[in-house]
Amino acid sequence: MALLHCDFFAETLGLSTSMTVILPQRTSAQIGLAGTAPAGDPPVLYLLHGLSDDHTIWLRRTSIERYVAPLGLAVVMPRVARSFYTDEAHGNRYWTFLSEELPQLCRSFFRVSDRPADTFVAGLSMGGYGAFKWALRHPDRFAAAASLSGALDVAGRSPARHDGHPVDARLWHTVFGDRQVAGSPDDVLHLLDRAADDGGRLPRLYLACGDDDFLRPDSVRFADAARARGVPLTVRFGPGGHDWAYWDARIQDVLAWLPLPANGPAE
Repeated sequence: MALLHCDFFAETLGLSTSMTVILPQRTSAQIGLAGTAPAGDPPVLYLLHGLSDDHTIWLRRTSIERYVAPLGLAVVMPRVARSFYTDEAHGNRYWTFLSEELPQLCRSFFRVSDRPADTFVAGLSMGGYGAFKWALRHPDRFAAAASLSGALDVAGRSPARHDGHPVDARLWHTVFGDRQVAGSPDDVLHLLDRAADDGGRLPRLYLACGDDDFLRPDSVRFADAARARGVPLTVRFGPGGHDWAYWDARIQDVLAWLPLPANGPAE
């Protein structure tokens, strides 16, 4: 594998930012690791971080580089601060950066596929929300999307509506301001309803959350809504908390679930 720390200027943000990228490499003489690379442009997984982390965290807390080596899969891990992958009301245009500029930059910087069948997105916590928001707003761009411990009911965690684990009021003001989140393009439950009503093709969806996770109610609500709407969804609940022991195990499940040639025919 090739591991890159990429610093670059983002036009949509008006500043320099960073991403960590893993690119597949075919190897045979490397001790302890055999790498695979496809003949053409490799498929790509956009892997999103949570609220308190950055573009380096998946590499620091899991063995993601080792996990993807036999899959011939590129992984792009962008830095988006505490933005909820949103064009902030009083900040920067992180949604536009993620959904428009980042894929274009990746294809210009690196040799990765631009085919929807080869494009995937996944994330944890805030990143699980970002992954489903991106896949549901642009279902034609992705073959699969996965949420691990996702903050999937952001509207329900408004400081004005939630007294258990609300989003910090100052952060909420920065990201969402006074705008109505429920029923908007920043509400993934609304996006799920809209996608079901449209009747178009959706990417494969995977949801996992630990039984001891404070965000479990969000995942349950999303799973119930998908079931009620007849939207196919792979669901995994079970032991675990909001921690890296859980996410390290589940990202391996996600990689095995992705519709990749190395994984065989999709179920």
